[in-house]
Amino acid sequence: MIGTLVNVIAILIGGSLGLLFRARIPDRMFKIVFQAIGIFTLYLGVNMALKANELLLMVFSLVVGSLIGEFLRLEDRVEYLSELLKRKIGSKDDKFSTGFVTSFMLFCLGAMTILGSMEEGMGKEPTLLLTKSMMDGFSAVALAAVMGVGVLFSVIPLLIYQGGLTLLAALFGGVIPEAIITEMAGVGGVLIIGLGISILEIKKIKVLNMLPALLVEVLLCYIFLT
Repeated sequence: MIGTLVNVIAILIGGSLGLLFRARIPDRMFKIVFQAIGIFTLYLGVNMALKANELLLMVFSLVVGSLIGEFLRLEDRVEYLSELLKRKIGSKDDKFSTGFVTSFMLFCLGAMTILGSMEEGMGKEPTLLLTKSMMDGFSAVALAAVMGVGVLFSVIPLLIYQGGLTLLAALFGGVIPEAIITEMAGVGGVLIIGLGISILEIKKIKVLNMLPALLVEVLLCYIFLT
């Protein structure tokens, strides 16, 4: 779990620096930085999604996973929890939920999260997660400067998700084919594309409701690829 703990600390440090800069940034700067983050998010998602090979499995996973997430109302529940957290800490930041959800998705859905967690869970040096920590720390500066304190609290679901993947890899990592990890990262890339579209305010997409697609993809890959 060393890689994940370092990742959490890097985000907290970067996010804290971003909050210091926030008070000094004019509103017009917020808008252009927000757009830059959105465009980069689109690029990141496309880059990940293009590495997937099983497109039919991807489409089926996205459809079924989205239906499951919509039925469970995942996005509504996460937003409710973020608002509850916001009230508990007494924050008046109107972008708290946006920063919380957006940062969690960006920090957790990348290929480095999946591959790095697998690497550390299987007893190897957490090189990927340490590299990711440095990248996330710099990203947190920009995200917190634009979206506020919610970015810092995104480390809570990150710790649960990334730490959970590491523990699963410690238990089952030896039996998870690399092809499945690649396909899982490809689905994550599509979800990040949806997140980029939402950040750019092109259209609001309920990306959180699509998260079960990752689990559906793993199940389908085990059935058809192994």
